[in-house]
Amino acid sequence: MQFREALITDIPQMSAVRLAVKENVLSNPALVTQQDYVDFLSERGKGWVCEIDGQVVGFAIGDLVKNNVWALFVQPGYEGQGIGRELLILLLDWYYSNTNETIWLSTAPDTRAATFYRSFGWKEAGVQPNGELRFELTAEDWGV
Repeated sequence: MQFREALITDIPQMSAVRLAVKENVLSNPALVTQQDYVDFLSERGKGWVCEIDGQVVGFAIGDLVKNNVWALFVQPGYEGQGIGRELLILLLDWYYSNTNETIWLSTAPDTRAATFYRSFGWKEAGVQPNGELRFELTAEDWGV
């Protein structure tokens, strides 16, 4: 298991992971384009991948423009191995080395993801217009 910074060349594999998840499934996969990944990786933020045997099995992308976690997904079959946790730690350490602004994310209610974020110390901060829960984590909560 190897964690490293995401590259533009990782986008096809990251997209495949995103489209394979069983929770927080994209209602319309066309809404997230290759250019979106490029923008988030090269202009708006930064990302990381987890590889096993040269295959991307998880990824995370943080956005400094909107101060959020744009993506954190793990390939089905690889959940529960600490991949999401390690990716989130990498993202948050990077994020809070660049800003002290509160970071947020959203996820569907009553999911393993919502439980994961709560256990990580994220606080519920309302409901998004699409019905997803909004979670926030302050710099103080992260320990900076």
